[in-house]
Amino acid sequence: MHIETLRSPDLAWQEEALCAQTGGDFFFPDPGSSVREAKRICGLCPIRATCLEYAMTHDMRFGVWGGLSEKERLELRRAGR
Repeated sequence: MHIETLRSPDLAWQEEALCAQTGGDFFFPDPGSSVREAKRICGLCPIRATCLEYAMTHDMRFGVWGGLSEKERLELRRAGR
């Protein structure tokens, strides 16, 4: 039996994301691991700003989103963005 995944229209941007093409391992590293490669890929991604906005709006607490780590997004949020 084949089950199709339904995608919300507001998540369609994720199909264009470079992370969708490279896999999630870089973007959700083990604690203490480097996020340098994820940030490099994000820096090349044409929808980086959309990704960051999504992460901030939905309070994504883990992983690299829009080129920022969890800590960096928390600092951005605290600064009043």
